[in-house]
Amino acid sequence: MDESTAEHPTTFADLGLRSELVDALASLGYEEPTPIQAAAIPVLIAGSDLLGQAATGTGKTAAFALPILQRLEAGARGPEPIALILVPTRELAMQVSEALHRYGRGLGVRVVPVYGGQPISRQLRSLEAGADVIVATPGRAIDHLKRRTLRLDGLEVVVLDEADEMLDMGFAEDLEAIFAETPASRQTVLFSATLPKRIDAIARQHLRDPERIRIVAEVQSDEANQRVRHSAYLVQRSHKAAALGRILDVESPAAALVFCRTREAVDSLTETMNGRGYRSEALHGGMTQDQRDRVMGRLRAGTADLLVATDVAARGLDIDHLTHVINYDVPSSVDTYVHRMGRVGRAGRDGVAITLAEPREHRMLKTIEHVTKQKISMEKIPTVADLRARRLDLTRAALRESILGEDLDGYRVVVESLAEEFDLMEIALAAVRQAHSALGGTEDSEDIPEATISAPARDAGRNVGRDSGRDGDRDPRPGRAKRATTTSSAGSARLFVNLGREAGLRPQDLVGAITGETSLSGKDIGSIEISGRFSLVDVPEGAADEVISALRNTKIRGRRATVRRERF
Repeated sequence: MDESTAEHPTTFADLGLRSELVDALASLGYEEPTPIQAAAIPVLIAGSDLLGQAATGTGKTAAFALPILQRLEAGARGPEPIALILVPTRELAMQVSEALHRYGRGLGVRVVPVYGGQPISRQLRSLEAGADVIVATPGRAIDHLKRRTLRLDGLEVVVLDEADEMLDMGFAEDLEAIFAETPASRQTVLFSATLPKRIDAIARQHLRDPERIRIVAEVQSDEANQRVRHSAYLVQRSHKAAALGRILDVESPAAALVFCRTREAVDSLTETMNGRGYRSEALHGGMTQDQRDRVMGRLRAGTADLLVATDVAARGLDIDHLTHVINYDVPSSVDTYVHRMGRVGRAGRDGVAITLAEPREHRMLKTIEHVTKQKISMEKIPTVADLRARRLDLTRAALRESILGEDLDGYRVVVESLAEEFDLMEIALAAVRQAHSALGGTEDSEDIPEATISAPARDAGRNVGRDSGRDGDRDPRPGRAKRATTTSSAGSARLFVNLGREAGLRPQDLVGAITGETSLSGKDIGSIEISGRFSLVDVPEGAADEVISALRNTKIRGRRATVRRERF
């Protein structure tokens, strides 16, 4: 079933939901179902399994939460849960749990979130008291199953939310172990932002004749296109931080979410932006749960206005006052772009999507435009003159607001005493200068050099993988470039390897495995990115299948690796 062909009921009552749920939704201000809710809820209430593709911001939490609540019996219920919802991150577990509490308040629903970073004793007490719905991360669910503190014999529903992310994070074996503890008669629901082959494999193994629903990402819809302004800036890597600061100064976002590809980049950029006077916070998987909670608390309280994060760490975040999403690093796939940009332009609010691209990455921008059918406007980095003009506009607006809205009589004596000595225009100019200095802070004195697309970058297939290092920072040995994070170059293929830093993997391990088992030499290998649980490596397109076959049949750091082409 596709969003474009489904007929959408106009109210939640039309979906067959019980009156307590309809009343709860009305009290929360929800007037009509989103497309994913309209398509999924009747299917789930009827008891069918479901395989759904929907991005962040489409309303899928309610799409599976409401049918689960529909199952709850009136009056006293037993101690064992009827539903298990598996999610990739603590933040998403908290968000789903809160949603279930809000929707099921009139039913007295008992929801227990189970995730790492929280004392397990608290979870043990909650589970012992009895639960209707468990919302868990796979790792902590396995912990409780081993302790026999979580019993799944009576489960009626299992939901996998953000299934592709759970697989990317290395939870495949945990998911299989959890499924083995659930009844064969259960209803199984799987939601994923993307549907690669491995998701289809899970669906074939664990879902029974599922209904398939695909909801086109909101960023691709005409309505969302009118709400979100998409733009990009070409900038050399060495000038990216300065360019980001200049853009933020001109845009003046209420709150901005900046995506980086690695933890190290998040920490470095956060420190840089704080040094430039922005109230920045970092969010990534290397932080403790207490640190993550404090970051989100400061963001929601308004004491921070710039959140720098990795994709996985930002899963499940819902920031009401978010106005800007910024790709500090160009996304490695169109799906990632769509998923990130879905965080703005929600609920009728305007939003801005900005991408900072190095010259060699311009092809990925064209690919994103083509697939999403969304024009990305190429902008010039604001100049010093642009910035000064913008700051003067802000000063003018602040003064105008003060004149119209404040009682200024208390300052009249100052103006009258100065008027005996100076012209009123001179007094006004001095006052404006003081206000401007207070609002604007320090100003940059130099323009950022304009980046251009060089001729070799325009020619597909030339210098494949050779521009993967920092600008001007080449390895002195001929034919080699320093390894750095980048998107896959034209004429090359990006491969996913399910081993990363946690397995002790280093770039030289991948280079050694590839050159030792294939016909490639070190200079043929492009950029390498090592993450916590997986790695990405660029190889020539013509040799991709050879590399995949070779790496699957050998061991890297003593372990068998799963190798495939990265999604685009």
